[in-house]
This record gives sequence, structure tokens and C-alpha cells, in this order.
Amino acid sequence: MAAIVWLVAGILLAAAEMLTGDLTLLMLGAAALGTAGISSVAGTSLVVDAVIFAVLTLVMMLGVRPLLRRRFGNPPPIPTNVDALQGKSATVLEQVAEHSGLVKLGGEEWTARPMDENEVYEPGTKVFVMRIDGATAVVWKGP
Repeated sequence: MAAIVWLVAGILLAAAEMLTGDLTLLMLGAAALGTAGISSVAGTSLVVDAVIFAVLTLVMMLGVRPLLRRRFGNPPPIPTNVDALQGKSATVLEQVAEHSGLVKLGGEEWTARPMDENEVYEPGTKVFVMRIDGATAVVWKGP
């Protein structure tokens, strides 16, 4: 009978995790399900079940939860503003040389200079933004 109570508690706790997303209730639910399994196989008393639940909870909260939070807790950062422009392609509008140039990047005109100071890109050339230096796109034609 005690195993059924632990089983129901484990399922309810795991289901309640969907409301929080903190992984705490999921760890408690997993500990309750583990306790239900051990209780049904070994036929332990309520006191032993409580000790098993406590040990499994500690293992889950201190061992498994930190690993899951590191893996699934934070979404990868999404680059925004000028950070999002790195790697984008642009079209040369005016010759890009060491000290001058203009490219069309994402529908906007940007001043540009080549990554390699010795290179010159003619209008119509497709280039890639390597980085943004102030208000200037540092571009490269590629291999």
C-alpha cells in the first residue's frame, strides 16, 4: 500500500513540475518514484521509506539537478545589434580600400574597410562582415 502512495506522489510531483520549470519538483518526484520501486520490491516500513526518500532526494538535488540546470537552464545568448552583423554578407557600393568604402549591409549603408589593408574590393563584390569597429564594417571577400 505504501508503494502506491509513493507512486502517486511521484507522478503528481513530476506533473506539477510543468507549472514551475525549476526542476525541484521533478527531483522530488523522481525520489518518490524511486522510493515506490524500492518499497514495492523490498516491502520496507514507512520509516525506512522516509529514509530512502530523503537519501534519494539529496542525491537528486545535489547531484542530478545542477547538471540538468547547466545543460537546460539557460538558453544560448542571441546576438543583437552590431553583434548580430558579424558573419553577414554585404555588397560593396563604393570601392572598399584601406581608408574608404561603402557597403550595403542588411538594407543599410555602412562605411567599410577591408580586413587586410592591402586588399581593394570593387563595387558589386560580395563580402562578409568580420567585425564592426565603431561605425565601420570590417569586411573580407573570403577564399
